[in-house]
Amino acid sequence: MTTPDRAPILAAGCVLWRHARPGIEVCLVHRPKYDDWSHPKGKLKPGEDALAAAVREVQEETGHTCVPGPALPTARYVVGGRPKLVRYWAAEAGAGAFVPNSEVDRVLWLPPGEARSLLTQARDRELIDAWLALLPQPRPFP
Repeated sequence: MTTPDRAPILAAGCVLWRHARPGIEVCLVHRPKYDDWSHPKGKLKPGEDALAAAVREVQEETGHTCVPGPALPTARYVVGGRPKLVRYWAAEAGAGAFVPNSEVDRVLWLPPGEARSLLTQARDRELIDAWLALLPQPRPFP
């Protein structure tokens, strides 16, 4: 039996992207508390569905609505001696505008390669790779 102090921390987030010229861009958030760059994510509220939490966290942290797409790998790691599971989805950005807040003071929209280089955690870089693998590949001309 898992006690409340050993229960997994449940969280959700998105690899948020948008069309840009040329190509696509990924949104990264800067969290001043940790001085890191990551994907928008956060803890589930009691009784909240993981996908609903991911969409809510995108809105809260970036100011943008989003349209969720395919599921991405779940990140598993330990925080303060407790296991943490973060479910992720690819999500296309909708309307909105970023407003700095206590959790996130900056956002950047970058091409995938630049975003991958800036991410603080290797597990977040792996999400970029998983997302890119899902994108349709250009077909060579005959």
